[in-house]
Amino acid sequence: MKKTAVYPGSFDPVTNGHIDVIERASLMFDKVIVLVAINSKKRCLFSIEERKFLVQESLKYLKNVEADFTDKLAVEYAASVGAIAIIRGVRAVSDFDYEFQLALMNRKLDPKITTVFLLPKENYVYLNSSIVKEIARYGGDVSAFVPKIVEEKLKEKFRG
Repeated sequence: MKKTAVYPGSFDPVTNGHIDVIERASLMFDKVIVLVAINSKKRCLFSIEERKFLVQESLKYLKNVEADFTDKLAVEYAASVGAIAIIRGVRAVSDFDYEFQLALMNRKLDPKITTVFLLPKENYVYLNSSIVKEIARYGGDVSAFVPKIVEEKLKEKFRG
């Protein structure tokens, strides 16, 4: 039986920190679905289709990783594809409080799906999509923080 994990997030845009977590998850599971989700608390720069495309292009070298998107709860999506786990990246203690609450709620909604917390490499602990977008908005160099395709698309968004 193939062990599938779902890694949900808004990925607006996908960063090298996300990629680091996905690469390690791909070694732990037979299949990893990077789930581009709608977060009602965030106003995204990229459409859901653009975000899925950027994830796919950034990860095409990982043969057991695919991208999808949903407007459902991540745990519902995970159950619908037969996933056994939801991957969550945790950068700092401040992330953990929220992620812990989310993991407990997901367990309540579907006890068959386990949340797996993965820490990024230490050089990505400070990295998040909001910071990357802010740097790109002001013409800063984001090449160390995102895949090349994402860097190009950020330039298009902010420079036209």
